[in-house]
Amino acid sequence: MATVRQVQITFDCKDPVRVARFWCEVMGYELAPGLDEDGPWAAATDPTGAGSRLFFQRVPEGKVVKNRVHLDVRAGIGLVGAERIAVLEAEAARLIALGATHVLTQYADEENESCITLQDVEGNEFCLD
Repeated sequence: MATVRQVQITFDCKDPVRVARFWCEVMGYELAPGLDEDGPWAAATDPTGAGSRLFFQRVPEGKVVKNRVHLDVRAGIGLVGAERIAVLEAEAARLIALGATHVLTQYADEENESCITLQDVEGNEFCLD
């Protein structure tokens, strides 16, 4: 039987502290201890210990193409139709006020439920689902 492992999700970015603070607000996380405001990294951790650690590392190059991996922030679990889209739109509005950018709203069809694609403060795509 395989050993279950924890996963850390790493973001390459220009300003690790700024991006970490944004994701702390998105996820209800806290900045990890030992943060250096000008340092080459920052981390966000789940105060309950249940969620994956988010790690942000400074890299010299900027983002130029679509992410190959992205986070789905599960804001509408168990909701459908108008109730789901209302919750997703409210959360999107909160995140846009924090610096996120709206990319696309996909409304429910015969196969998929509604979701909203956003970008974080450095252009990394993520979905509210």
